[in-house]
Amino acid sequence: MSEETRVFRTAAVIPAAGRGVRLGPGAPKALRALNGTPMLIHAVRAMAASRAVSLVVVVAPPDGATEVKNLLAEHALPERTDFVVVPGGESRQESVRLGLQALPQGIDVVLVHDAARPLVPVDTVDAVIEAVRDGAPAVVPALPLADTVKEVEPHTDGTPEPVLATPDRSRLRAVQTPQGFDHATLVRAHESVTGEVTDDASMVERLGLKVVVVPGHEEAFKVTRPLDLVLAEAVLARRRANDGF
Repeated sequence: MSEETRVFRTAAVIPAAGRGVRLGPGAPKALRALNGTPMLIHAVRAMAASRAVSLVVVVAPPDGATEVKNLLAEHALPERTDFVVVPGGESRQESVRLGLQALPQGIDVVLVHDAARPLVPVDTVDAVIEAVRDGAPAVVPALPLADTVKEVEPHTDGTPEPVLATPDRSRLRAVQTPQGFDHATLVRAHESVTGEVTDDASMVERLGLKVVVVPGHEEAFKVTRPLDLVLAEAVLARRRANDGF
């Protein structure tokens, strides 16, 4: 089969084992409700909205796999997509690795998506997949920065922090998810890169491979603080008004 006619199989891994401390006490962040529906369900639907995604693996809290399985069963999800739930680890990195281990053979493209980014549009998901299919080993959606950025000398005692430099904002991007990868490349990165990293693309960078950026979307923001929940509800309200759902 030629490269032009080859059918690429795509799976998404959603690590959802974190507690979400910055949103305060209560349920894990991924299980917080947005418009009456857990954020995790919104995130799963966002991945499954792409017709290229045939499998979504949800990595649950270590002791919460049954709860998450029940949650998926309670909500309407696309029938053309398969869903698997596996228990996660103590770190995000370990949870992604466990999600990768749950993938069947024949998966070519892997998306890794934050459960706390429930509103990413399907066009962004498809753009990431397409860039991996076109040969990039790793792809991240990202946005230009709206604010001037200062590099500072961090202080932990609450005193004013001295500015060290002002980076050129035009060369900086704020990275979102889903991040897309050649399956074998991401597995190799998780097998060979040690130490905590902030995202999976950083692991591929450490292998010396190229990571490319595609345009992100303002609605793919991360729901981290209570104000983000307010913004996410507003986005959903606008979508319901515009799209009727």
